Amino acid sequence: MSNISQALDINSQEFKNRLQSRTAQVGIIGLGYVGLPLALLFNEQRFPVTGFDIDRKKVDILTEGGSYIYRIPPTEIEVARQSGFSATVDFARLRDMDVIVICVPTPLDEYHEPDLSYITSTAESIAPHLRAGQLVVLESTTYPGTTEEVLVPILEKGNRSGLKATRAEEAGDFYVAFSPEREDPGNQSVARRDIPKVVGGLDPYAAELAAGLYGSVFNRVVRVSTPAAAEMTKLLENIYRCVNIALVNELKLLCLRMGINIWEVIEAASTKPFGFQAFYPGPGLGGHCIPIDPFYLSWKAKEFDFHTRFIELAGEVNLQMPYHVVASVGAALNDRRKTINGSKVLVLGVAYKKDIDDLRESPSLTIIELLRQQGAEVSYHDPYFKFVGRGRKYELQMHCASLDDLGKYDCVLIVTDHSDYDYPKIVRESKLVVDTRNATKGIAAANLVRC
Repeated sequence: MSNISQALDINSQEFKNRLQSRTAQVGIIGLGYVGLPLALLFNEQRFPVTGFDIDRKKVDILTEGGSYIYRIPPTEIEVARQSGFSATVDFARLRDMDVIVICVPTPLDEYHEPDLSYITSTAESIAPHLRAGQLVVLESTTYPGTTEEVLVPILEKGNRSGLKATRAEEAGDFYVAFSPEREDPGNQSVARRDIPKVVGGLDPYAAELAAGLYGSVFNRVVRVSTPAAAEMTKLLENIYRCVNIALVNELKLLCLRMGINIWEVIEAASTKPFGFQAFYPGPGLGGHCIPIDPFYLSWKAKEFDFHTRFIELAGEVNLQMPYHVVASVGAALNDRRKTINGSKVLVLGVAYKKDIDDLRESPSLTIIELLRQQGAEVSYHDPYFKFVGRGRKYELQMHCASLDDLGKYDCVLIVTDHSDYDYPKIVRESKLVVDTRNATKGIAAANLVRC
């Protein structure tokens, strides 16, 4: 064994010992829908955890024992604080961490191209405080190659001590890995610890340490050969959903013309015990991953002179669904001798899916914007949002409306099928209901339109 390999073995063993003894200091950068639950999970397993965020308001709320995510009650934050969890905006404290996990957003820009500014700015904030022996893990969803081509060069160039990342066949000073987040907001059926964690290290030592880190809190770790393989794994998972949702969305449009109930068809097909998995149509895709990931991969593919036609087509189909919804509202109003222009429309649900407090890429916001463009007087109701500030392009500045007088609206549009809505009552008290989610299944009424 070479002196370099021997030194790496000693360093990695010391790191493993700290993991086993739960003395490894874990720093989580980005305390949003991914980072905060991950920080709490490490804290539950008795690791000393520090959360980092540039948003002082979030840090202050956590420091006071509060929560800004609906599914995480303040009591959970308070228990974590008593167990040693803390939050800070002081990135100089990263030097004290043994592990730095990056959980920052990776949105699309106005041209539907990857926006890596959160990753690059975070890497630039880490670099001056980097020290030898640390493990840096990127969890943000991105295109294959980001960890090696974007993150590592910034970390190496920006640190003051000339530290280098360990690579295959090349010794270094710190370790780098990629492990895609697999959060599913609102999913109560699978415990977070039971979701297998995929890890890909820049070198075998980084892979081993990252696997040991996540193996301390997750019940299963799946190692892949490289960060790029782990990055592609995340994209495959979400593009798989995107493509299949696009398929049922397109079939829904066909079934509407043919007078067939697509929901009945999916339910019948779901009885097949093999070879079929149910996906459901809707008003458009929302959330941070499924509407965005196809564009990350298609953008990267151009570097290799490859056109991802199938994936891009799925993205286009899903992007058109809000326009279909607005056209359906227009047709339903027209049947009642009304126009969108001047009509009062109540949108039920602005979260991107049921029973969560997450607006990211929500089709509801696009639908509201499109209805306003056509002259509708739009209100909304959502039990998870008292106020909505802005959509993708426009300042919405809307307060949650009451459900006390549904009859004053020309149309009630169900966009997000929250469980606590009383759908029979909504149909009974409204002049017109347009349902995009099959939330009114089993209800028959002359004022009900499913689209």
